[in-house]
Amino acid sequence: MARKRRRSSSRTRGFFVKRGKIQWVNVLLVLVMVGLVFCQVLKWNTQAQSNSAIVTQKEAFIKKVAPIAQTEQKQYHVFASITIAQAALESNWGTSDLATKYNNLFGVKADATTGTLMTTKEYSNGQWIVVKAYFAIYSNWQESIQAHTLLFVNGTKWDANHYQDVINATNYKQAALSLQKKGYATDPNYAQKLIELIDEYDLNRYDN
Repeated sequence: MARKRRRSSSRTRGFFVKRGKIQWVNVLLVLVMVGLVFCQVLKWNTQAQSNSAIVTQKEAFIKKVAPIAQTEQKQYHVFASITIAQAALESNWGTSDLATKYNNLFGVKADATTGTLMTTKEYSNGQWIVVKAYFAIYSNWQESIQAHTLLFVNGTKWDANHYQDVINATNYKQAALSLQKKGYATDPNYAQKLIELIDEYDLNRYDN
């Protein structure tokens, strides 16, 4: 056993020191490798902290919006899961400029006299384009959610029953597909995105 330890020690010395001279290339190589490992570990740790912060932010958003959405569902029969998912998708979990500055969670538009002019993306002729439009301003998120619900209840200017299928839906998937069918959003994958959000975050647990 003693001989084996001497060989190992000799090999180590030979890697860093050979014939009494420090092998700087090997020393630098080891330092670089150690540095790379340290940077990777630091990167993993930073990503883990960032992911944790994002999860916490989303949980806080759901916790704030869910009770309002449930109240609206009890009164108007719009699934809370749909309201929460739409709010999350449209406002990027409450972080968009429209949501933070003007409490507009759903990208509801307005006219020039009552709204604020901002840029947005819309899907047109098979591609996404950037356009400018006026958006509604609300005092708080509750007011925004209530206005969103009343849009489904009262319909559009040209059709009072335009979103009746959303209200009459028996489950959130049916409601999401009804929104897509009625042209609520220009995104061709809008319904699927809502369903995926609801499934991923188990939002249907808030449906009464």
